[in-house]
Amino acid sequence: MSFKPMLGDGSINARGNSASPLRSVSWINSSVIFDSRRWECKEAELRWAAPYHLVVLTEAGHTSQTYIKSDGKEIYDGRDRSGDITFVPAGVERVGVYRDTKLFYSALWIDPSLDLPGCENLSDMRLHINGRDDVIASLLRSLCAETSLGHKPLSVYVEHLTALIVLRLGELNNVRKGKARREPLSRPTLARVQDYVEANIGSNISLTELASVAGMRADSFARRFKAATGLAPYAFVLEERIRRAEALLAGTDEAIANVGIRLGFSSQSHFTSTFRRLRGIAPQAYRVNFIPES
Repeated sequence: MSFKPMLGDGSINARGNSASPLRSVSWINSSVIFDSRRWECKEAELRWAAPYHLVVLTEAGHTSQTYIKSDGKEIYDGRDRSGDITFVPAGVERVGVYRDTKLFYSALWIDPSLDLPGCENLSDMRLHINGRDDVIASLLRSLCAETSLGHKPLSVYVEHLTALIVLRLGELNNVRKGKARREPLSRPTLARVQDYVEANIGSNISLTELASVAGMRADSFARRFKAATGLAPYAFVLEERIRRAEALLAGTDEAIANVGIRLGFSSQSHFTSTFRRLRGIAPQAYRVNFIPES
């Protein structure tokens, strides 16, 4: 199978080229897309530009040489290595050569119109090839691990993860940020958001939905929600689902798989792994050990 980036246009000329099938997941009406694959080739020449911002993690592997130019200027001449992070702003064309490529990579594509904290600065950031950042690498590895198991994390989780990556990129690119407001949500606004979560607990609730309920921008909402509750929005939604799951496990004989699906988890294994991570015990063990004796 030949190699081609998921989004964009350009040309790729390669010798000894092979790639695994592309595995991709999208959220928020395809405003955020994540894909991963393996790629091998003897030599490849690439000229490419895409309408989305792109963050790439080299999960494993290497090249013997990676040479990148943009706008007629040399940007990078070195090698790809495991843990390298690349950022390409939307619309920026890369012209490059890759030699002796054996890579497994993950790519996060971000729509420039996405309303998340820091996204408005991405277009002003510079092209960044094969840098190192343990925070971004850890976040992308966690998303790769979830999706490789067939799980699709909640939209609100992916929005939060994307916002963290974007803000981290801003710090690395010396983007100046205004001081964040820490005023908590008002009680009526918080109650309105909590009611929405309660009514839609089995749906794929997104950060933008919750911000809309609160009547504010996503970045302001996320900060003020955490100031009010001590939890990021995605963590609050997840905690509410697990709390509801505890009640269903203890008070009904509904099948564990059905409990997970009812509460918005993508599969029984996704529900079980999340429940165990947050409660330290599997759902079946919780049901056996915590149902009061009649």
